[in-house]
Amino acid sequence: MPSRDKKSLLAALGELGGKPALPKARGPQDCGDIGLRIGRDGTWYYRNSAIERKALVKLFASVLRQEDDGRYYLVTPAEKVLVAVEDAPFMAVEMRVEGAGMQQRLIFRTHADDWVEAGADHPLSFRLETDGSFTPFILVRGRLKARLARAVYYDLVAAAVSEGRGGRAELGVWSGGIFYPFPPPQASGDD
Repeated sequence: MPSRDKKSLLAALGELGGKPALPKARGPQDCGDIGLRIGRDGTWYYRNSAIERKALVKLFASVLRQEDDGRYYLVTPAEKVLVAVEDAPFMAVEMRVEGAGMQQRLIFRTHADDWVEAGADHPLSFRLETDGSFTPFILVRGRLKARLARAVYYDLVAAAVSEGRGGRAELGVWSGGIFYPFPPPQASGDD
């Protein structure tokens, strides 16, 4: 694929920052893979070089989408660029706890400074890992999730309570009036 002019993508992103948008005739031009990647720790890379400017990362994050095919793209009125994502596109790097019990609210900040409150619009979810542990995520927007950083994971576990449900106790957290049970421990098979 021919090399894309980096200025055209940046110009289109600038349009989203307050300049008039281009008229939408046929939708954004698919520019393919130009070497953008989001690492497991939430670091953005362009051709294997970390993008250090937080303002640019926040701008890119604001136009990130996950499409039906499961792939991630930066989508502007003019262009659509593939972004490789190693795990989740965002990292939750801070958690605030407000209230207690069923009225408890868990509010998360991503590395791109998005604030989301776990609840009906931003549910928590958990991925079971092969070692029997689990990885927690929170939905940021659309289909985009944030994986909880290790310290935030520990904060989440510290906020856990045991609730009797269906005749058994489940460990989990309350937020936004919803109880999010942690996945049960998996048997190792060595028993």
